[in-house]
Amino acid sequence: MISVGIDIGSTATKAVVYDGWIIGKAMEPTGWDPKEAGLRAFREALDMAGIKEERVGPIVGTGYGRISLPIFTDRVTEITCHARGAHHLNPATRTVVDIGGQDCKVISLNEDGSVADFIMNDKCAAGTGRFLQVMAGILDVSLDELGELAVGAEPVPLSSMCTVFAESEVIGLLARGTGKGSIAAGIVDTIARRIQGLAGRVPLMETVAFTGGLARNGHICEKIALYLDTRLHVPAEPQFVGALGAALIGCEG
Repeated sequence: MISVGIDIGSTATKAVVYDGWIIGKAMEPTGWDPKEAGLRAFREALDMAGIKEERVGPIVGTGYGRISLPIFTDRVTEITCHARGAHHLNPATRTVVDIGGQDCKVISLNEDGSVADFIMNDKCAAGTGRFLQVMAGILDVSLDELGELAVGAEPVPLSSMCTVFAESEVIGLLARGTGKGSIAAGIVDTIARRIQGLAGRVPLMETVAFTGGLARNGHICEKIALYLDTRLHVPAEPQFVGALGAALIGCEG
């Protein structure tokens, strides 16, 4: 059976084609039209796999845009999909930390990869990918450069985790001549503290996987690991874990 998982996030849309192995994948910016982004990622992943749409069985949608595509045969929450994908990649996984564009979550897993408990920050963009994008924009650097700037710098504390108030605070720090490195380090510390606060509300059990696009940033990984007092295991392509989980659920269903 060939199944497809499509994870339509607020920032990026990912698709995975699975037949026992990942045989195709694609990632597209979601932009203003999640339906179109989902279709583009779906077609690109099929092209990579070298198969026609008629050969596809289940097509499972996840992410905030999972209601947008009529081609979905099933729709599953990103909590379940990230848990399933992370456990498949490493069966020892018992906790998943995921930072998305508009939310961040900590998920506790049972031994079979099902969700035991979770906590999710979905009321504001504090500590999310969107928060980092705004902060990087103020500093006029990319997300990767933000992490590099923070390395070895003494963090300046940010008093607010709200994106709007933190933006004003960072602008004020720049106006007073505070170095970009110290501000970047303070921003990364803010993200790590946010995850630490969430993790304190669910059982944090080894092994801990870090999923989502921000997991590719080594300095952010290091800081979160430090605040959680644990080692983070980052999959080779952490941004595809949710889509993989959706495809796996399609095969199993």
